[in-house]
Amino acid sequence: MRTNKTSGWAIVLIAIGALMLLGVFAPLFGKLIGLIFPILMIVLGYYGIRRGKVVIGTIILAFGVMGLLAKLSWIIGPLLGIALVVFGIMLLKGKKSSKWM
Repeated sequence: MRTNKTSGWAIVLIAIGALMLLGVFAPLFGKLIGLIFPILMIVLGYYGIRRGKVVIGTIILAFGVMGLLAKLSWIIGPLLGIALVVFGIMLLKGKKSSKWM
């Protein structure tokens, strides 16, 4: 077997593919690919808008944003709840301080 630049990458890709088939990296790669695909759609949509293909770029960008929001909904919900609590406390403090002045 002759070795060149691509032989090293081929061996690495074969090893990663075999480990994925065995299920070793499946949870990690599943989550990574699940986040990378919507981000890639956002980037491609933005690139399409910049190149003048506004309609298709906007559609791809919108699908990417929706996909990313769906993937990150597990963190967006609690963060929104915390933000609402903090905002409510700030409103209560604002009413008390304006009442005394």
